[in-house]
Amino acid sequence: MDGFASYASADEVLLACYELIAPPKRQTVAEHAIDHRILINAGGGYSGRWTHTRVPYLVEPMRTLTDMRYQTIAVVGPGQSGKTTIAENWLLQAVDADPANILWYMQSDDAVEAYCKGTINPMIDAHEELKGRLGLRPVDDSLHFKRFRGMHVEFLSATLRTLINKKAPRIIADEIDAYPQGLGDVKALLDVRRQTFGKQSKLLMMSHPDMARGINPETDWTAGIMSVYADSTRCVWYWPCPHCGAWSSPVPIAPRVMTIDYPLEATLAEIEAQARLLCPVNGCLIENRLRQPMNARGVWVGAGEEIAEDGTITGERDRNTVAGYWIVGAMSSFVMGGIGGLARARVKAERECAVSGDDGTIRQVISKAWGIPYAPMRGVGSIEAAALIERAEPSLILGRVPEGVRFLTCSVDVQIAHFEYLVRGWGRNSESWIIDHGKLLAEPATSPQSWDDLFEKVLTRRYALSDGSGRLMMLRGAGFDSGGAPGVAQQAYAAWTRWRKRKVADHIGQLASGVRWFGKISGRDVYSIIPLKGAGGVNAPKLSVTYPDTVRAANLAAARGSVPVALFNSNLFKDDLMGQLARADLGDWYVHFPGALKSHEAPHVFFEQLTSEVRRGNGAWEKVRAAARNEALDLMVMAHVVAHLHGLGRIDWQRPPAWAAEWDDNPMVFIPDSAKPAATDHATASGALRAPSPTALSVDPAQASRRQALIKKLAGSSQDYE
Repeated sequence: MDGFASYASADEVLLACYELIAPPKRQTVAEHAIDHRILINAGGGYSGRWTHTRVPYLVEPMRTLTDMRYQTIAVVGPGQSGKTTIAENWLLQAVDADPANILWYMQSDDAVEAYCKGTINPMIDAHEELKGRLGLRPVDDSLHFKRFRGMHVEFLSATLRTLINKKAPRIIADEIDAYPQGLGDVKALLDVRRQTFGKQSKLLMMSHPDMARGINPETDWTAGIMSVYADSTRCVWYWPCPHCGAWSSPVPIAPRVMTIDYPLEATLAEIEAQARLLCPVNGCLIENRLRQPMNARGVWVGAGEEIAEDGTITGERDRNTVAGYWIVGAMSSFVMGGIGGLARARVKAERECAVSGDDGTIRQVISKAWGIPYAPMRGVGSIEAAALIERAEPSLILGRVPEGVRFLTCSVDVQIAHFEYLVRGWGRNSESWIIDHGKLLAEPATSPQSWDDLFEKVLTRRYALSDGSGRLMMLRGAGFDSGGAPGVAQQAYAAWTRWRKRKVADHIGQLASGVRWFGKISGRDVYSIIPLKGAGGVNAPKLSVTYPDTVRAANLAAARGSVPVALFNSNLFKDDLMGQLARADLGDWYVHFPGALKSHEAPHVFFEQLTSEVRRGNGAWEKVRAAARNEALDLMVMAHVVAHLHGLGRIDWQRPPAWAAEWDDNPMVFIPDSAKPAATDHATASGALRAPSPTALSVDPAQASRRQALIKKLAGSSQDYE
């Protein structure tokens, strides 16, 4: 009617008010996706209504987002497996039915920009549930910030600033293994951002397993998404073989693992065409086209549960506030070329790595396409820690020299606040035993007393023979790393100079130099104690003895041109060590490990350190990961360097030098004064006779005279005997 004001409909007002006060519809994220999610793939791929049939493995992770038993959901998976759609469906469900603020982190600003422009903005346009609730002001719809009715979402790159200055009840952390490593434990940082919301909070973490270094949870999952998965329900996807019906899993930690089988020596085209899934129960070969019906019947089995071959699940899933799910490439419906494409990409990358020595491509294929933590390929001569642990001998006692050892060498690694040392015993044909291993608290970069303590407590230590005779064996040679933190080299050189001038009593009571010069072996000066330094480059000489540059003022005061340094090619000596460790039967170059070198529980640190490096194709050795500890490896190498310097490889074991002779004829073996019988028995203060020492020994005078003669020959026996 003209002239009359237009009024709103009472029905519409009531409906709008009811919508504001009505409780949210109780739906899981998975159920909401079925009813509301629309997929738009402008570049190709599936478009249309969401269906679980292509990605049934995403259903349970989506359900946990509304399950009050869980506060954190961790999803491990390769690219193109659909895992990011879990977060997208959560966003849609939250805006439409259960509003709460969300922080959404990605690895970089570029990733945020590409994702918001390419996925989030088109998703908003395609869903009235999102578009109709989006704020109308310009500030409500920017690239990194979206304000919806009752909530907002921030899209952020993962930096220390954004991780400590925000808070929200819901957090999405995508591709966390690609975050800057300097952030440390990302989960710990994100937990602080939501702690005020208590059990109402949720953290969804997703990533390729880039930061893991293998499939051993105890030793390989110490960072990134796999460290979160390790502390979760550890759910594993099981599916039935379409031929025999036996249930197994494509996830490598399952008791029954279904692998991808393909010919190794065929062409890439043949590998792609012939790749099949291999049933671990009955050996059935399964074609790629059967993966989707297998997935349709698949189930998640968590820690505490067991699934029989017939698919029966028993047990109860462990109670845990972290739900963890591991998707692998063989499960994905979207992987290019299916399992054949996975096989082709892997073999191609492995062949390239074998030629170039660069494992960058194979690392990406395994982690991002296969969805499995990459374990660096061992070079020629490498060995796994587990194989060495099995060889540990409980009968060998640390600190005791077993039968077969002819001489001892000691190596010392310099750390920031301690010295770490290892003593290695050598026998016929270079068979060796670990005699001792330990640490000495110190300040190597600043304290001369720390170096003198090293000399008195380690470098001059004697070790008891295992025959119960009470005899001891001295070190033949020792070497210590002279590099490291600023100040270490100068302290090391100054210490060596002091020890060279120092007079100490030897095992027969005579004064001798703290550092002895034995002469030349193979043209190199040989000392009882010498600084060591690894030479850079794979083509460096294997071993040479040089003297420090006295031109530089930093070295002048400490070295004065008289300190020898043994420069060794660490790559070549590591090749040698791996060959020694690979020797699994007794004989030449076999290495014996005392049982005490094992830790009280896994991981066994000493053995893990021995295998902490991998040989590249160009001959260079590098750590399997930047943070890996390799002290045991370095100590074993340096102990061999010292033995090599003393001529180990040139010894004629039919006519060895005196210091490598049998114990009875070896001047490095002696009876300590405490084990010698007194000439006469003395009365005690009470008049009683003192009992002989339990270790007292009767010494044949002729044998003692012979040993004295051998001692006099000791220095001469080392000089260019070969």
